[in-house]
Amino acid sequence: MDPDPLESGETAPDFELPGVTGDGYATVDYETYALSDFDASALVVVFTCNHCPTAIAYEDRIKAIQADYDDADVVAINANNAVEEHAGGAEFNPEDSFEHMNVRADLEDFNFPYLRDESQSVAEAYGAQCTPHTFVFDEDHALVYEGAIDDDREGEDVTEQYVRDAIDAVLAGEEYPTETVAPMGCSTKWKEAL
Repeated sequence: MDPDPLESGETAPDFELPGVTGDGYATVDYETYALSDFDASALVVVFTCNHCPTAIAYEDRIKAIQADYDDADVVAINANNAVEEHAGGAEFNPEDSFEHMNVRADLEDFNFPYLRDESQSVAEAYGAQCTPHTFVFDEDHALVYEGAIDDDREGEDVTEQYVRDAIDAVLAGEEYPTETVAPMGCSTKWKEAL
């Protein structure tokens, strides 16, 4: 499966998903988050995961975005298939289970909600192609930008900060002119059939 990402101006698809508690234990205890819970002037939705080296390389930058913007909400969603029997011979990764997500959120001190899209319906609705794949919305939840977070996978030589520039434009009430920059990372691990 390779769903098309949302297009500029489209409204963020609604969701209600379980989020990890970040208590450091491999547990299925959770808090529920809905799209309506995020009412800041800008919303950043990042499809990410636990196992992808690129997603891991971006974790500190995602945390920094949340820390640096009082008027923006960041929410991370992991939709990767973690169960072999659902893979139909395709890729899957047990590290992306809800229990492992909870441990990772505590280990890395995530300062944003980390949600599990077990059905993958939210990832399909947004068109999440890889981890990380980022979507920036304005206060009306209209899409302003989707794609890569910045221009350097490893974070050592970043010269373009697409997500930060999109947030800045939203907060300033300006148009964000940059076209989509293809996200980079591990492909979304889809179940055999949705």
